[in-house]
Amino acid sequence: MRRYKRVLIKLSGEALMGQKAFGLDHASIEGYASEIGDLVKDGIQPGIVVGGGNIFRGLEGVGSGYDRVKGDQMGMLATVINSLALQSALERLGLRARVYTAIRMEPFAEYYVKEQAIESLEQGYVNIVAAGTGNPYFTTDTAAALRALELNADVLLKGTRVDGVYTADPEKDAGAERYDTITYNEAIEKQLNVMDMTAFALCRDNKLPIIVFNINLPGQMKKAIHEDHIGTLVK
Repeated sequence: MRRYKRVLIKLSGEALMGQKAFGLDHASIEGYASEIGDLVKDGIQPGIVVGGGNIFRGLEGVGSGYDRVKGDQMGMLATVINSLALQSALERLGLRARVYTAIRMEPFAEYYVKEQAIESLEQGYVNIVAAGTGNPYFTTDTAAALRALELNADVLLKGTRVDGVYTADPEKDAGAERYDTITYNEAIEKQLNVMDMTAFALCRDNKLPIIVFNINLPGQMKKAIHEDHIGTLVK
């Protein structure tokens, strides 16, 4: 049985929009907040990194004529909106949550400092770290890997629309097969784009395990932490 004390959860921005085509779905956000609350009750220390694709995605902005750096900065701002929404949902459930940002945005959120964020986790807060790495050209997957390492997380949980890593996209290829476990190098060599290659390499070089699981199934977040047969373990 898996045993993790401190985890970093990567939520996509798309997960927060539920069945909508854009923006925030409050029922979905409340559901994720409730699942995170269950982790806290179990003594787990959760950090969260949220994407911004439900509001603005930098690379799509480039295709629309935006400068790449400006597009990525707009995407960072989108992650802050999502993080504040998740913080509000957590607080409505009686949980303590803090939003940290990779760029200074007081009074909206606190500036991210590793030592303060670790202390916050130890005090029982849920940490939501927004604005990616604070730099253009880096995805929120890479930000999640970086924050997981900085916060001394035991594992990086990557929530997706499918229940693990497959040989091909299971939404397009009915013959795709799921891996129970896979190595970092295999994931990189096979170009399995469930996470970007920089994030995979960062986790590989620092021996941080990744669990890829279906975030849309209720209870899977907790099961991914405690049960061996949930999702795919990348190690």
